Amino acid sequence: MLSRVFSCTVLGIQGIPLEVEVDIHGGMPTFDIIGLPDPSVREARERVRAAVRNSGFKFPSERVTVNLAPADLRKEGPAFDLAIAIGLLAASRQIPYNDILRKAVLVGELSLDGTLRPVPGTLAMAASIAGSGELHDSIFYLPAANGAEAALIKQVQVKGVHTLKEAAQHFCGFLSIPTVQPQLDELVRQERAPGPDFSEVKGQETAKRALEVAAAGGHNILLYGPPGSGKTMLARRLPGILPAPTLDEILEITRIHSVAGRLPPERPLVTRRPFRSPHHGASTAGIIGGGKVPRPGEVSLAHRGVLFFDELPEYSRDILEALRQPLEDRVVTVTRVSATLTYPADFMFVASANPCQCGFLNDPFHICRCSPAAVQRYRSRLSGPLLDRIDIQVEVPRINFEQLQDGRAGESSAAIRSRVEQARALQQNRFKKLRILTNAQMHSRHLAKHCLLTSEARRLLQQAYRSLGLSMRAHDRIIKVARTIADLAGSDTIEAPHIAEAIQYRSLDRQS
Repeated sequence: MLSRVFSCTVLGIQGIPLEVEVDIHGGMPTFDIIGLPDPSVREARERVRAAVRNSGFKFPSERVTVNLAPADLRKEGPAFDLAIAIGLLAASRQIPYNDILRKAVLVGELSLDGTLRPVPGTLAMAASIAGSGELHDSIFYLPAANGAEAALIKQVQVKGVHTLKEAAQHFCGFLSIPTVQPQLDELVRQERAPGPDFSEVKGQETAKRALEVAAAGGHNILLYGPPGSGKTMLARRLPGILPAPTLDEILEITRIHSVAGRLPPERPLVTRRPFRSPHHGASTAGIIGGGKVPRPGEVSLAHRGVLFFDELPEYSRDILEALRQPLEDRVVTVTRVSATLTYPADFMFVASANPCQCGFLNDPFHICRCSPAAVQRYRSRLSGPLLDRIDIQVEVPRINFEQLQDGRAGESSAAIRSRVEQARALQQNRFKKLRILTNAQMHSRHLAKHCLLTSEARRLLQQAYRSLGLSMRAHDRIIKVARTIADLAGSDTIEAPHIAEAIQYRSLDRQS
């Protein structure tokens, strides 16, 4: 007796449809799962066995073989439990093997009592079903807790299931399971609590301006200064001045968080740009992605948002050097024996740093306890190639008492965001024929066409290049930042004041 049902898995952030074949025939009672299963898939034998019995069905006392096809793709995770259990019931003729079952795609983890637990990546699975020629008219059955997430893909009919018994009764025709209605528009419209606002920050007008430029052009930024000067406070307010994500970006962000298992059941849609701030003790796989069971790292969870490294020199050398590739390519490639996975990593990188390990170098009110060798050792943790990839480097000095006691509110995030959106609109129009969203994403070949400098601006850049010993990458990044400053000013050409401001944002180059 043989049955075939469909299921789905996730490879990278893409869903992959699978076929689950269940064969029952005479012989010694065994239960084998083949098709490159990992240990969590092989453990499905005991989960399925207990769930079938505790749901009121009989587990076959014969030889049971389950094949997960295609057999050359490694299968990971417990998402195949429901498909295996339903296939087994169909093969043993405890439920009919009918057209409804043949058109079903089944995903879900079974508990021992037959209850379905949610699984990660159902949004990516639903998208793969919608794009599959063979399964485009199938019905997606999955745990009820995942229903709202999968229903974000409007082209797929989704049914949320609570138990194995409920699914079996449905395929027998005794029970109707309602279709989960898409709530995409409603979730996008939902009001959210306001985040931290720039009006709460006292002083630091230079740093605020630098963050506005960074947000307008998608530039990476480093804030450095003594402890308590407000570096972290400023960084946490950056998402509030970024343009709201588009619907396509929302689905893209949500898919990554779904695959990583970071979506709360009560909030199946990420409508804000992410802000990720991993601890400096995190592993390289946790930051970049990968691991024994590959998962998106923090650089991918920050996709279309902000990745913040607080106290940048405290992160390990391996992490800082591994960060160079996603900063440049905006993707992360994880290579394993079984597959090569690519995760998106298009984020704004924001970092903070102290001037030395104790934080009080050149501070007029505190004595620095670091020796010159210790200062050099601390600064050498940040390699030249990494700093080259940070467009804006700005000092955040200690604010004085008068600024701290000033009762006037600063400029709000909403006011800054309106200027950022205007600059982004200019860039959208400029790059409408290219796969570029912001000035920071331009390549060297784009600068001649989109970054026209006046003769005075060119002379100023030439002088800075020679006197500061800038690298070619730093030279290009100054032009990109100047392009953004010109966009904020509404200027078609890059003038000398725009270049001068961009050069001022290379503070560490000017100190070297």
